[in-house]
Amino acid sequence: MAERMMQAIRVRQFGGPEVLCCEDVPIPSPEPRQVLVQVHAAGVNPVDTYIRTGTYARTPDLPYTPGSDAAGIVAALGRDVEGLAVGDRVYTSGTVSGSYADYTICNDRQVFRLPVRTEFIQGAALGTPYATAWRALFQRGRAVAGETLLVHGATGGVGLAAVQLAAAAGLRIFATGGSEEGRELVLEQGAHEVFNHHADDYLDRIRARSGGVDLVLEMLANVNLDRDLEVLAPRGRVVVIGSRGRIEIDPRRTMQKETAILGITLFNASEKETRSIHAGIGAGLANGSLSPLVGRRFALADAAEAHRAVMESNRHGKIVLLTSEGEQDRG
Repeated sequence: MAERMMQAIRVRQFGGPEVLCCEDVPIPSPEPRQVLVQVHAAGVNPVDTYIRTGTYARTPDLPYTPGSDAAGIVAALGRDVEGLAVGDRVYTSGTVSGSYADYTICNDRQVFRLPVRTEFIQGAALGTPYATAWRALFQRGRAVAGETLLVHGATGGVGLAAVQLAAAAGLRIFATGGSEEGRELVLEQGAHEVFNHHADDYLDRIRARSGGVDLVLEMLANVNLDRDLEVLAPRGRVVVIGSRGRIEIDPRRTMQKETAILGITLFNASEKETRSIHAGIGAGLANGSLSPLVGRRFALADAAEAHRAVMESNRHGKIVLLTSEGEQDRG
């Protein structure tokens, strides 16, 4: 019997976006405790581009299919999978075989139900951005209702997710964005005040307006971390979500107010923490407090263009790839 084939993006050597090639490959079969998902949309994350270059701390064996986030339909189940059925609408947070493909294999603990009210393109925006924002806010940052939050770079996927999560949790939210359009978008998602981070005095204005913030979510620590410490309230925390280089800080700023700098990576979340994250996300999707915003959409074959777009500073919302099934969803 001839193998059933699908389209998938394959990387056969590390390098620039041009190494992303669309190929015909066999549809994989799930092993025990695995799920085969027919992908409608796959999320594109900045970390995907770092891995593609071969310079990230964790790199896959070549060749590989990129991507960890997707949304679609359960197509087949391996033995011993419980709580899922063929035909279920799901999203993924991590995969075994890569999400930039018509089908992807996931471990059963990487697959979560997607409410009917949430579109597949929105489901593709959940796995990394919303899980990262949840872990940063509540597991590492220990945010509680009534605290004051600063979200740096709030117009991207993680930033918008953090604003929605924080608004639902009762925090007072300050945020920054580089464009007027982006700042308006962040306000619409629940931020109380949004500042232009290109202005020289924006952190001084945030400190004056807030009296000091309890928690900072930092997307570009190599630029902002030293000055973040200036705007913290006593016993405030900075959670470092992203950084593209080194930075020098004055440790005395952490001593004077007994503040803390905390790192985050989803790789370190325990199975229990992961279940907690996605239980919270699922509840937010079901009650309507969470609604992922999708920006640009690309066909699967245009993954290289999507990798260029995800690194642009003026992007708003999540960038997704659409498979042939996803293109049909668009009508």
